[in-house]
Parts: sequence; C-alpha cells; structure tokens
Amino acid sequence: MHLLSQFSEYFSPHLTGFKQMNTPTTRSIDLDRIETWTKYRKTLCTTCQASCCRLPVEVWTEDLIRMELIDPFEKNDPPKQIAKKLRKAGIIDHFNYKNAIFFLARRANDDCLYLDETTRRCTIYDKRPQTCRNHPQIGPRAGYCAYQQQD
Repeated sequence: MHLLSQFSEYFSPHLTGFKQMNTPTTRSIDLDRIETWTKYRKTLCTTCQASCCRLPVEVWTEDLIRMELIDPFEKNDPPKQIAKKLRKAGIIDHFNYKNAIFFLARRANDDCLYLDETTRRCTIYDKRPQTCRNHPQIGPRAGYCAYQQQD
C-alpha cells in the first residue's frame, strides 16, 4: 500500500472532533474538512497558531532515533517492543503493527507533545519527524494547510 494511502486511511477517523478555526479572511477552517484548508505559502507559518501540530503525527524508527527517543543500537529491536516502551512513557499513543508506524501522543487539547504552549513553536524543530518536515507538501491535502492566524 502506498504511504499516502496509509496516511489518509489512518488520519481520516482521527481528524474528528477538532474545533473550527477562523483565518484573517474570516474563512472558517475545520481540520475535519480539508476542503476548508488554505493554499500553503511559506510565509503563513510565521503568523500561524501551529494548526498542523494538532494533526496526528506518524513516525518511523529513524525519526525516533533522530528525536533521541531510542538509541541507534535499538533500531533492530522488534518494533512491537519499542512501541511498548514508548507507549508506557507516554510518547506514542498508537502503533500500526502491520506497517511498523508509530503515532506520537498528543496533549488533551490535541497539541503535539513537542509544541511549546506559549510560543506555539516546535521544541525539537531540528530533530522533528519526517512527517513534519514534509508537511504540507505531503499530507491529507498536499499543498494546503489548516492555517489559523495567531491572536
């Protein structure tokens, strides 16, 4: 199965329950409805509330090493064993056994664990997962983002 299909297959049911957001043009953004997302422009990120950091984030073993959540020597450990350890530590909330994809846990408000609550910026930006590095070029709606202007 193609990775993008897996992405959509997993995320569709997990994108429910998000609140609507208003953009500077008063257009309503709903994370559940990707047709409401904004065409991505590089300059949007500097004024956004990090809406993308409320989406589920899939990570692979290489990401976990870069994020320093596991050591390089653990790369060959059974993914199920790594998942158990990270779930117990509250780092992941789901593991896709079939494809060995981990999904990062989120806070109660759906924010990523690594999003600074005050600045709304990633605290591990240089070590962030490949999913985050590729967004929004790859994602539920390639080339679009759920932009919400900062207050």
